[in-house]
Formats: sequence, C-alpha cells, structure tokens
Amino acid sequence: MDIPVRQVTDDEVAFFHDHGWARLPGLVAPEAVTALRERAADHLSERERARATLVDQAFGQSRDIAETDAAFRALALHGRMGGNAARLLRGVRAVRVQVTNLLVKEPGEHGATEFHQDFPWMPMDRSAMLTVWLALADVPADMGSLRFYSGSHRHGLLGRSFTRTGDDQLTQHPWLKELELSPPLDLAAGDATVHHALTVHGAPANHRDTPRLSFTVTYFDADALYTGTPYRQTDGLGLRVNEPFEHPRFPCPRP
Repeated sequence: MDIPVRQVTDDEVAFFHDHGWARLPGLVAPEAVTALRERAADHLSERERARATLVDQAFGQSRDIAETDAAFRALALHGRMGGNAARLLRGVRAVRVQVTNLLVKEPGEHGATEFHQDFPWMPMDRSAMLTVWLALADVPADMGSLRFYSGSHRHGLLGRSFTRTGDDQLTQHPWLKELELSPPLDLAAGDATVHHALTVHGAPANHRDTPRLSFTVTYFDADALYTGTPYRQTDGLGLRVNEPFEHPRFPCPRP
C-alpha cells in the first residue's frame, strides 16, 4: 500500500530540538487517512475493553497493530517516516520501530491522560526515541489532543507514571509547571504531533460526542543496545545484553 507521507521541514526539526515536540500538519495525505481510519475503527471495535490499569482508564488501544495489519505496517516502515524520525533525533544514523498502536479516547469512558514521560520503562541504553501521533480523524483540542511541557526533554529521566494514583509527573515534580505548556491543538485528519520520549506530555478527556482516533508509532535509535531491563515487549525474545535490537519485532524502515 503506497501511503503519501511528506518530509519534515528544517523549521520543524529545529522546533523539535528546542521544545521536545512539534506539530506536523498534513504529514499523511488525507485520502490515505480515510482508508486507515476505516481499518482502525474495525480493529478498535474488537479490542478488549479492560479497565484494570490507569492506562486503560485514560484510553483504549490495539497494541502492535503493525504486526497484524499490512496497511499500518506499511506506514510504520515507510522510508519517509523513518527518515523523518532520524532527522528529528539529533545524531541518529537510522531508527527501528519500537511499537505501533491504535488509540481511542471514548467520551464518557476514558478520562484524562496524566502527564508522563514514555522512556522510564524502556530497556534501551539511550533515550533517542520519539513517538509520531497521527490523527485518523479531525481532533479538535477539546477531543483530547496531546499537550507538552516544552523543554522538559532537557531535564532527563523523571521517573515512572501510571503505576499508582497520584504519581503523574506534575505531582512528582511541581516545578514542571514553570515550563511553557503547549497550546491546545486542533488537528485535522492526517496532521500529527511528534514528541521525544523524555518530553512530559498528557491529554485532557474527550469532551466531544465522538471517539478520538489516532495511530502512533514509536521509533528509537537503531544503534541502541539492550540493557536487560525487564519489559513485557522484550522479555523472552532472546535479546542479548549490550547488543543491538536485531530482532524481527524491531524492524528498520526501508530507505
């Protein structure tokens, strides 16, 4: 499936380096997003509606969607997607796919996504990692588009969230409120945001009457080494400590 993806601009790269996040309008052509949205709705209708964890209470997901859906795999492994990620992550030669997800935030079912960093759970020896968050339908700000604490990626590893009630980053580190919070973002289908794995981010609840639908893909430095830190995605794969993630679960986008 040929999915039109544009290249990030120099200004977007510079903004990302400074702020730890960026808005990427029209990253994927609208006609391609329409087909992806229909596929996403089918997958998400079949998801298990768990409420066991704080993550479950914030949004629903179909995890590792690229493992089972050829269209989302084609997008995740698109050469321009990988090239964009490598440009945004300063000094990175190439990237691997860490995880792909379909996300849904249902009005009345899901609450706010607490402010957190993505990296504290990861078994990589370096934090060169980012997530592309693609709107599969129009996402007005009050539907729950992401917000970011600009420059928070410069403050290193701030600890895990979503483990117990009240452990969000703002509770743990009140000084974060001194940083600039990104404005509420209205996204059109095909627009994306991208954020560094150390950038503190969250999202309000969905206050519209339709679900918020998005596709996410996380990329990390292809030269990163495995640390052996216990992590459900990597446990049992036979990865070797202090060696790269040479495994089919972590493919590199094609050139």
